[in-house]
Amino acid sequence: MASRMHTSWTSRKGLSAADKRTKLLELFHESGTFHKLQELEKSAPKLKGIVQQSVKDVLQSLVDDGLVTVEKIGTSNYYWSFPSAVQQSKKGKLQALRDEYQRLEKANAELEASIKKASSGREDSEQRQELMAKLLEAEAEDRRLQQEIKRLPKMQRIDGQ
Repeated sequence: MASRMHTSWTSRKGLSAADKRTKLLELFHESGTFHKLQELEKSAPKLKGIVQQSVKDVLQSLVDDGLVTVEKIGTSNYYWSFPSAVQQSKKGKLQALRDEYQRLEKANAELEASIKKASSGREDSEQRQELMAKLLEAEAEDRRLQQEIKRLPKMQRIDGQ
């Protein structure tokens, strides 16, 4: 008997968030009409097995993603979704992503060209290595002189007293 109870507990696992979204969207598409939140909270558990307490959150996520439309009429909110609207929403998102991809591809090509242009003339050669060594020496000398300049005003204050 204990094993039978154990199997009944494991088979009662709830729906995932994605499953709830899919089932609630199916409810809209199958009915082909608008609904109020209260109606959905009553019918979704019976028809689609979605727990009543989660209907509002699932519905809000569908509205946020543009898969369900909401309109406030008077004091009530009415929700609806039609398969064609969902398809249009997905097409719009797909086009926006394609546009963004093309923009990024263009920016990437421009950056690649900029890198190539900046790299030309920087081929490693003996002359370049000599010049880089001189540059490093000059930078070190500059740092030493900057430190010396910082010490000078302190010494002049001491002499001025």
